[in-house]
Amino acid sequence: MFSVTTAAKEEPSESPLMSLPEDIIVEIIARVERSDHPSLSIVSKQLQSIVSSPELFARRSLLGRIEHRLYVILHLHDYSSSNTSLYVLHNRRLVPIPGLPTSGFVASGSKIYGFGDDIAYSRTAVSMECAYHTVKTLPSMPYMFSRAASYIDGKVYVTGNLGYDREEVSVVVFDTEKQMWEGEVIKPEIKIGNMIRCSLVMDDKIYIADYFRSVFYDTKERTWGRDTMLDSKKWMFADACVLDDVLYYYSRDENCLRRYDPKKRCWGVVNGLDDLLATTRGSWAMSRSSMKTVETVSYNGKLALFFLRRTGRGDKGIWCAEISLETRQGGEIWGQVEWCHQVLSIEDQSCEIKSLPVML
Repeated sequence: MFSVTTAAKEEPSESPLMSLPEDIIVEIIARVERSDHPSLSIVSKQLQSIVSSPELFARRSLLGRIEHRLYVILHLHDYSSSNTSLYVLHNRRLVPIPGLPTSGFVASGSKIYGFGDDIAYSRTAVSMECAYHTVKTLPSMPYMFSRAASYIDGKVYVTGNLGYDREEVSVVVFDTEKQMWEGEVIKPEIKIGNMIRCSLVMDDKIYIADYFRSVFYDTKERTWGRDTMLDSKKWMFADACVLDDVLYYYSRDENCLRRYDPKKRCWGVVNGLDDLLATTRGSWAMSRSSMKTVETVSYNGKLALFFLRRTGRGDKGIWCAEISLETRQGGEIWGQVEWCHQVLSIEDQSCEIKSLPVML
């Protein structure tokens, strides 16, 4: 049997594992616990390459050995200071880890990509391998005030204001396989406001929203469109997510968890969450100026809801609730709270929450 401890101590040339065909090595490592992969990666450059390869990820996925993690980017600010930190949800607590000093984030597989800067124009582009929390500098992006990023079919689409006047909204594309920026700049054919709020992928399309409306871009057909039924609700004010091609977001006006099916072009609500939603009411008001205080994210086939609650005089707590969904007779969607727990205490500052699901 292959021993991780023994292999890590041996020279690469002496390891019997390295004499096997690479596809056999992938089969073996796919069955090794994920926590042992860092030890394997120091045996040789070949093993280091295999451990971080998409082939290994695909094989682990087929074997049902993928691990799901949830990362949270927390932005705290008041009138005199501002701080952005990165956390990982572990044992129902947010644990701090070295962060990514960028503004446009998106997760794909085991990596988090970050682009641009919130304060000034920046060409910064980085990726973090979440298995080891190692940060890699990517080729510099075009000059852009980055706002949002979405991943689809091996590419990251970064939307923002191209040019120093911040008036022209454009989309630039980073190829994650080739590790390079594509030369073409995509221009929306339908007018959208210059203050981009968010972007997400739904029904194989990228939806880009400002504060009042949204447009979608079909990356295969290279066409633009608008869904007026989707924009009949103020989902763009919230931090929405997509699970099984259905959009979910917390409506602070109605204090409910709303859902939108783009194929049926209809809105609905998630039932059965009255007790939980009674605790989320007021989370937005606690953050003074920020609207991004109730975060909805799809995670391991479920929904996770982050929100604020008072924990004591002058202090706040960030809470997380994990929700499983069930379709009942008649097509109604009901939610079941699996657990709800305070995951972090923070000072009395304005707070913005952004969460990213990662698979290892």
